[in-house]
Amino acid sequence: MGCCFEVGAHLASSIRKEGMEYMFSVHRKEVMWGGRKLVFETGKVARQADGAVMVTYGDTMVLCTAVAQKSPKPGIDFFPLTVNYQEKTFAAGKIPGGFFKREGRPNEKETLTSRLIDRPIRPLFAKGFQNETQVICTVLSHDLENDPDVVSLVGASAALTISGIPFMGPIGGARVGYADGEFMLNPLPEDLEKSELDMVVAGTPDAVLMVESEASELSEETMLGAVMFAHREFQPVIQAIIELAEECAKEPWLVPEPAPEKAELAAKLKDVAEASIRDAYSETVKQARVEKISAAKAAAVEALDVDEDSQKLLGGLLKDLEKDVVRGNILDTGNRIDGRDTKTVRPIMAEVGILPRSHGSALFTRGETQALCVATLGTGQDEQIIDALEGEYRENFMLHYNFPPYSVGEASFLRSPGRREIGHGKLAWRAMRAVLPTKEDFPYTMRIVSEITESNGSSSMATVCGTSLSLMDAGVPITRPVAGIAMGLIKEDRGFAVLSDILGDEDHLGDMDFKVAGTSEGVTSLQMDIKITGITEEIMKVALDQACDGRQHILGEMAKALDMARDDVSDNAPRITTMSVPKDKIRDVIGTGGKVIREICEVTGAKIDIDDDGTIKVAAITAEAGEAALKWIQGIVAEPEVGVIYEGKVVKVVDFGAFVNFLGAKDGLVHISELAPQRVGKVTDIVNEGDQVKVKVLAVDDRGKVKLSMKVVDQETGEEISGKPKEEAPSEEA
Repeated sequence: MGCCFEVGAHLASSIRKEGMEYMFSVHRKEVMWGGRKLVFETGKVARQADGAVMVTYGDTMVLCTAVAQKSPKPGIDFFPLTVNYQEKTFAAGKIPGGFFKREGRPNEKETLTSRLIDRPIRPLFAKGFQNETQVICTVLSHDLENDPDVVSLVGASAALTISGIPFMGPIGGARVGYADGEFMLNPLPEDLEKSELDMVVAGTPDAVLMVESEASELSEETMLGAVMFAHREFQPVIQAIIELAEECAKEPWLVPEPAPEKAELAAKLKDVAEASIRDAYSETVKQARVEKISAAKAAAVEALDVDEDSQKLLGGLLKDLEKDVVRGNILDTGNRIDGRDTKTVRPIMAEVGILPRSHGSALFTRGETQALCVATLGTGQDEQIIDALEGEYRENFMLHYNFPPYSVGEASFLRSPGRREIGHGKLAWRAMRAVLPTKEDFPYTMRIVSEITESNGSSSMATVCGTSLSLMDAGVPITRPVAGIAMGLIKEDRGFAVLSDILGDEDHLGDMDFKVAGTSEGVTSLQMDIKITGITEEIMKVALDQACDGRQHILGEMAKALDMARDDVSDNAPRITTMSVPKDKIRDVIGTGGKVIREICEVTGAKIDIDDDGTIKVAAITAEAGEAALKWIQGIVAEPEVGVIYEGKVVKVVDFGAFVNFLGAKDGLVHISELAPQRVGKVTDIVNEGDQVKVKVLAVDDRGKVKLSMKVVDQETGEEISGKPKEEAPSEEA
């Protein structure tokens, strides 16, 4: 009977296996990477997508899909790519918080990771491909050790590579840590806690495409070493994707060749518009230059008088002509749009304390880019609570970047912050973290708002400079000031030029956006995006060295306004005083249902935060309010000492004496015999309810009952009266 069962089970297993092979054509590649197994699998899930890959690293699993429309989107002259990274809370065994129990709009981590994936893959799509394309990375399992962001990045690369979509990849990516002089590949959370660096790098087999990092004042040499370490370490990942594609990649899509008439139209456009475009770009003032460029384009369109189909080509051809003019001038003459050479930083003006009621403020102007940064200090109640897959945590430093349309002379709808605003704010946030004081040294919640009031390139780096100044103006004891600078690149076959402090047009028409922030001691953040197929180590070294010189110059200009934090926080900021109480006294301070702590806050006007370890932070705008709250709390937690004199309030009068409340929460009995030195017939002859009196503790019994005395204390001076009768002064006659 057992034998028949085993045969039957084996037969059923074989049938299931054959059925699986019939239904699915699964392809799988594995590679040991950073001490853990990285697995790419396709053919089983999401088979109707153009490309779908399930990526597993440890127990973290991400489904990455790529789909493109089969025909170009009409009427556009750009590549419509959308990247969406999304976390499902079930991936960590959680149910979404809040009223609606389903995932909603993207949180900050999802938005930033979407940008992280978009930036390195966007430059690698075939030129001329304008079909709407969407990449979706869905986190299905999170082991709370391996961050899904890098897993999603390499998964998106794999999905695009096998999809047939004209993607000139694959790319790889890796996270790098740095501790004890050694680089770490894909460090675990406990490794990152001791790391001086958190960097994500992406690139091709030959070059680097994207860098995102946060560092603790590391040298340019160390930062470059980290980038090249990551580039070497993700090569096995690229090779695994190539091997997967060799087995199962779909036929590559055909990219339409440029229409023959395009070259002819480009030649005509150059004849009629190059001189006026070149003249427009000789204008150093942005608004005047924009007007001249618009006029030159309008004149070119009118002069050519082409049909509707050709007009659609003109937009792209005009951009190409602008690019040729600007890039050619820089490479041939070394002169830039505003007349600077490649290394000069625009004129800088830094001011602090410009908003009288704010806790700290700064206006940082660099050329035609300007950031108004405002610092606000709060208490622990103002900390941001973040509900992440890894668990809930609190953040006491926030930086919010806003880019209103007036900053570039435009009128458009005001919308909630988009990916760009969130990304720029996070970059500045990373740049500042290395110099912030600890919670123990500075128990405030800090919020920075950066309003970009003018923009012509590098507003995120202006935010870094303005943030540093506004924090120092608010009295936040940062270690050192931080400055930031954006570098650009013009790269052609005949050579390259690295540009310091790029303009908006140089960013738009150039090949690289390379942002470096740091102090006089080292780099605190580095972000790089490449619009071409990658840059070499040589170019990165030149950019880092040139950025270092520019950063030191900017720090010198900032120091003219303020070179270190003010000695104390602003008079408008809350004053926070920290005290510690025994853990068993916490409930006395809070009271039943929070009654006591609410009363303290309502009466004094202070804010009170209590930690589980007994640390109490009292915040108040005025010194009097803070002292009153502290005194109240001290009275609650203090134990009455025998022989000590206290001030109290009569709360009840009875025939045999009066009950006096002292130390805020303690009641004691003054017996009628202890009310006055003389015999007292009636208690109310001496005291009444509400009277303020001074009492001495005579005794505290085992049950905590307190015996008090008024007769041994001088009610005017609060001094103890000696038990001996006072001697009378001798008369003159005697």
